[in-house]
Amino acid sequence: MVNESPDARPRPRRRLRPTRRGRVVLVLGALLVVSAAVLIPLSLIGPDKGKQQETRRPSTLMIPEGRRASQVYEAVDQALDLKPGSTRKAASTVDLALPDQAEGNPEGYLFPATYPLDATTTPAGLLRYMADTARKHFAADQVTAGSQRNNVSVYDTVTIASIVQAEADTASDMGKVARVVYNRLLRDMPLQMDSTLNYALKRSTLDTSADDTRIDSPYNSYERKGLPPTPIGNPGEEALKAAISPTPGPWLYFVTVGPGDTRFTDSYDEQLKNVAEFNANRRAATTS
Repeated sequence: MVNESPDARPRPRRRLRPTRRGRVVLVLGALLVVSAAVLIPLSLIGPDKGKQQETRRPSTLMIPEGRRASQVYEAVDQALDLKPGSTRKAASTVDLALPDQAEGNPEGYLFPATYPLDATTTPAGLLRYMADTARKHFAADQVTAGSQRNNVSVYDTVTIASIVQAEADTASDMGKVARVVYNRLLRDMPLQMDSTLNYALKRSTLDTSADDTRIDSPYNSYERKGLPPTPIGNPGEEALKAAISPTPGPWLYFVTVGPGDTRFTDSYDEQLKNVAEFNANRRAATTS
């Protein structure tokens, strides 16, 4: 959500802005709900029923859209029954063939999908698989063409997609959220996205305080113009499509007033009214 005036009007002491919450939790196991992930068509043939399994390791690992690299590392550690921190350590040494802009940070390139696991799977191998899958998606002609059309790099497109993934309340809102990002960039306005603050503060919350907007971080999109230095999560196909082809419109602000009810506007006064309605709904929900 963005909720600031381009002419720097005084801000309220405290703001409440919705940031898209994760729709599903990381699920480890052979039986997975894959409504928000892309299935990689691979042979996942497990041991014969008549044979004794040597390990209880799950046969697949699902990474849902929007998960941060830190969450992916934890999920891999759990799936492979490794000491916490093992996958993070592997990520710092394995060559994932990332773009130069990433400066070795795999955030955004651990593609959300369902990956096969077996007795030979290692953290390094799994991370390479994720990065390879991401590069194949990001190297597609439509991604390259869309990035050129929007006058940004492919890496910037992935970063925008990660913001869209975090901010959009529903898939149908993604194109409009992407348009707000581009409109603000074109106007040299700070993005003022709560999702980037949450990333800097290693949290996920609906509540953002005035103090939060003053933190010293390159991910503070209230204080710093332009895109954050890296993606803020690992976006999926729908968010990527939205970043490539944002919905046409003049919007500069949005707020999710209630479930499935995100209001987009280019009027600051209208945004204030929408935020007031959101705050009233939050207070009512808290009271009840």
